[in-house]
Amino acid sequence: MSEKWLDWAKELQSIAQAGLTYTKDPYDYERYVELRKLSTEIMNTYTEYDMNMIENLFANETGYQTPKVDIRAAVFQHGELLLVQEKADGKWSLPGGWGDVGYTPAEVAVKEVYEETGYIVKVVRLLAVLDKSKHPHPASPYHTYKIIFQCEIVGGSPSESIETSASGFFNRINLPPLSTGRTTTSQIALLFDYLNDPSKPVIYD
Repeated sequence: MSEKWLDWAKELQSIAQAGLTYTKDPYDYERYVELRKLSTEIMNTYTEYDMNMIENLFANETGYQTPKVDIRAAVFQHGELLLVQEKADGKWSLPGGWGDVGYTPAEVAVKEVYEETGYIVKVVRLLAVLDKSKHPHPASPYHTYKIIFQCEIVGGSPSESIETSASGFFNRINLPPLSTGRTTTSQIALLFDYLNDPSKPVIYD
């Protein structure tokens, strides 16, 4: 769950980014630069990210700060859930990634599944809209919303990708080590609840 210091650091960063975008006072600009620096130092102290990475993440953000969108696909086959092995950490997650400009959320889900697994899918329904800070993910510099769609396979075959080294189907009992920055055990359990109860309403934070 989100720690209070992380909430404060993100809020400081958000205020600083908006200030740097809209202020016309050179003295205020310098103050917002210092405020951003303070937020990066807090994150550097309490997260696994080094200062250069944090500064680069923030330096790429301009304009009014808004949450990022992480889109994931829940694909079931014979009562098992499709997961992909991330090359970044060797652990497993739901296929998906950041939302892409020019694509709808559902289109991103379809695209990510194909790119990461080789399967062609269609979106069946929306399952969840989650605030990452409300779930047991590791600390992250970004405030992120997670959108999860249920999809079904309509074609394709398993293949590797640039970001993933394998894919496979797993039941809720025998899960591989999860890449918890992307997918948590509790989220997997939630998805199996949908499999067992197709009438379960959309979950949102």
